[in-house]
Amino acid sequence: MNSFKRTKIVATVGPACANKTTLKKMIQAGVDVFRFNMSHGVHDDLRKVYQYIKEINRELHVHTAVLADLQGPKIRTGEMEENTILKRGKPINIVTKNIIGNYTEFSINYSKLPQEVKKGDMILMDDGKLSVKVESTNKKDRIECKVVQGGILKSRKGVNFPNTPISMPCLTPKDKKDLEFALELNVEWIALSFVRTHEDIEELRRIINRRKKKARIIAKIEKPEAIDDIDNIIHSTDAIMVARGDLGIEVPYQDVPILQKMMIKKCLKAAKPIIVATQMMESMIENTQPSRADVNDVANSVMDGTDAVMLSGETSVGKHPVKVIETMSNIIHKVEQFEDIFNPQFLPVFNEDRVLTDSICENAVQLADKVNAKAIITMTHSGYSAMKVASFRPRARIFVFTNNHSILNTVNLIWGVTGYYYDKFVSTDNTINDLKALLKDSKKVKDDDLVINITSMPIENKGKTNTIKLSYINPKLN
Repeated sequence: MNSFKRTKIVATVGPACANKTTLKKMIQAGVDVFRFNMSHGVHDDLRKVYQYIKEINRELHVHTAVLADLQGPKIRTGEMEENTILKRGKPINIVTKNIIGNYTEFSINYSKLPQEVKKGDMILMDDGKLSVKVESTNKKDRIECKVVQGGILKSRKGVNFPNTPISMPCLTPKDKKDLEFALELNVEWIALSFVRTHEDIEELRRIINRRKKKARIIAKIEKPEAIDDIDNIIHSTDAIMVARGDLGIEVPYQDVPILQKMMIKKCLKAAKPIIVATQMMESMIENTQPSRADVNDVANSVMDGTDAVMLSGETSVGKHPVKVIETMSNIIHKVEQFEDIFNPQFLPVFNEDRVLTDSICENAVQLADKVNAKAIITMTHSGYSAMKVASFRPRARIFVFTNNHSILNTVNLIWGVTGYYYDKFVSTDNTINDLKALLKDSKKVKDDDLVINITSMPIENKGKTNTIKLSYINPKLN
């Protein structure tokens, strides 16, 4: 396996990698989380891939997580005649009835759209490659438009509305079926697409809780409404994904880099994981070498402090799924030699019910920096202390021990975290010494290294973190 990297890699499963041999090579090359894109995945195929991942985890003694990405209320064009060309300045109608579209009119799969658009609104198709402007609407089933940016319009292309609030529910009937499937598999993370407000997160949370499942929620930020409510969304969700594809269509493209940095800073302060996604290594869908622009994109995301970088088409349908993971890992390793990524200076947000744990985690990182400790070792039952320690981006390695296999997979998304299964919570001193010995035996630390343990005392109660201990690995010097 590749040497240790702190920034995690999320890779999308697809035809290019949906076999056990390739999945295993990708994990060995650096994949930490596999994404199931529910927009395209067939349940039976994904179930098989899920079993492969679990088998590989056991074989390699790793904790690769699975993220199910719900499609959300994606509005698309209907069927189109082949080689339909929209010409700039020409009129065109959008209708809600099911027709075969052409250069004079085409259909859309959202019946309420004529009621919700208004004159002057822009409608973008095919990732913003084509656009039309609303001239009028009959408020029932027809919208009259004029072509602003022309080109070939193909069937079932995505449609975006940068000026129009859409009332379509965040969870569609398809999403609910896909969610049920994902919860049945017990995936660790559920990504919710086209989040508009924190209430969308709370609706999904209620469904997960009713099913008595533990899946964590990732809010995908790709709508301007979500930017307006970003603080409440970060508070409500378990993680954020900067979904730059649709976000770059819905907001001015020049705003996306600034929004990315803003969200990373807010997530660091709130100790919420964040993923940067879309077109990170797009050049490697076809090529074995990345473009220099792609290298810089990945590098800048790592320097910004993201927890993870995500690949989509590069691994799902690309020609070189293993090579692209190796390349991304190489970039991450190199950039993580850059001192400025560690210990960013910010005023953290402390949760009212976790002030003690939050204070212990912050002080552990500060102490580790002062004494050049090689490791921060924590025991966790929820994953919270791991996320809090990681949010301070310490130079010291972060080792997490838990008796919950699901939590080990969950925290595999978190920056800098390496997880281990451990279930011998007998006494605080004995457990701390045991964990240090395990890390020494696995060559993660060595004699005379200073390490910091944070834990709850008494340990057998498995309460909130309330204790910090600094010691040497060599027991004679403690």
